[in-house]
Amino acid sequence: MKLDRRSRLQLTVQKTLFLLLFISSIAMLAWITNHYSLQFDLTANKRHSLSANSIELLQMLDKPVTVHAYTTDEVTTQAVREIIDRYQRIKKDFRLRLLNPDIDIDQARRDGIIMNRPFAFVIHYNGRSENIDSLSEQSISNALLRLSRRDNQLVVFLKGHGERDIDAGDPRGYGTLKKQLTDTGFNLQGINLLEKALPANTKLLVVAAPEDEYLDGEIEKIEDYLAHGGNLLWLRDPGGSQKLDRLATFFGIRFQPGVIVDNNPELRKTLNIPHPAIIPVTGYFPHIITSNIRYNSLFPLARGISPLKEGSTVNHWQAQALFDSQGKSWTETGGISDEMTFRSEDGDIAGPVTIAVALQRTPPANNETSVLPSTQRAVVIGDSDFLADGYIGAGANLDLGLNIFNWLIGDDSLVSIEIRPSPDTRLELSDTELMFIAFGFLLVIPLALLLTGFRIWYTRKRR
Repeated sequence: MKLDRRSRLQLTVQKTLFLLLFISSIAMLAWITNHYSLQFDLTANKRHSLSANSIELLQMLDKPVTVHAYTTDEVTTQAVREIIDRYQRIKKDFRLRLLNPDIDIDQARRDGIIMNRPFAFVIHYNGRSENIDSLSEQSISNALLRLSRRDNQLVVFLKGHGERDIDAGDPRGYGTLKKQLTDTGFNLQGINLLEKALPANTKLLVVAAPEDEYLDGEIEKIEDYLAHGGNLLWLRDPGGSQKLDRLATFFGIRFQPGVIVDNNPELRKTLNIPHPAIIPVTGYFPHIITSNIRYNSLFPLARGISPLKEGSTVNHWQAQALFDSQGKSWTETGGISDEMTFRSEDGDIAGPVTIAVALQRTPPANNETSVLPSTQRAVVIGDSDFLADGYIGAGANLDLGLNIFNWLIGDDSLVSIEIRPSPDTRLELSDTELMFIAFGFLLVIPLALLLTGFRIWYTRKRR
């Protein structure tokens, strides 16, 4: 078909406009991809993106973070870039320095690097640094937790009277708790008050279920520490008072006699709880300690806590219950046996029964010192087993314990970084499934290819 001059001009204009629009679209897409990023993590547990806890931690850090990565391997370098990129999307001043240990010798010496592996990593924050073994989310986030802690976070566990031992590895000891607290930047120390006084930089004192009585002089040291604004975690099991009833009066609380038992066999069966004195807690009262706890915790051989006077404030302490037992529970004062029944005439107290209380106050003025913390905190719990090695892995016990320690030292925003398992990293097949796959790949598919080839050959031959 012959085109006139006007038609050719129109086609030329159309082609020119199309070309300009096409180039503009490419340029716009390039600009959008350079300024905006959109990613999807479709793995089963989102292991290629940061957890909500890590994001919250990064948003809390107000100073730049620098990671020094020492390696000469290209594959490791690419992996490091991909991992750090996840942090840089959240925190713009999260920096990466790729260093060659054979060239950057002075920097490696300052970082204390010993290249006994193909790679080494150092995290710098707020003038402090720490070497880590890997760039996993848990390693990085826990290192940042430790670096962001203040230097005076000393937690003292009293010892010498049968308290829970932070160095013991038996089911009753607190060895696992110690490791978890140390990994997140706490400085733990066990002290016998008969041998030495509390250090001046003690941020938190832990009284973990002593079996023997404290002397009056030791009680006075604890009271003096509290009078000067110290924080306290008091874990008390059923049994004697160890002369600590005066502390309960100081906080405006009292411990109920007996042991809490739960008469809910269906719930115990669901949670696989073998004994009615192991109390499940499935709901929590609103508090920053319990705000991120989403599942149950267990408290073996717990005792109840109640205020001396309902609605009253004692020594300026504001008390708030953290959680209690189920409605079908009660405080059993007649001893643990197979024939337990609720008997109010014997002093049993019907549930729900409060197990843990958080207390807070502004310390009153003290003539002996002019510097007091703005807020003083304490947590009192009627059980010490829930943090022991035998139970700390049950339910939310570990997360609850870490939250309690963070709140008591004033680090409300620092939370534990959970290890997220990767359920889709292994393919597990039964013997039947393996035989089916082998039959398909070794027989069915080759036979199908042969039949298809034969049919094509036969069809062409007949033509």
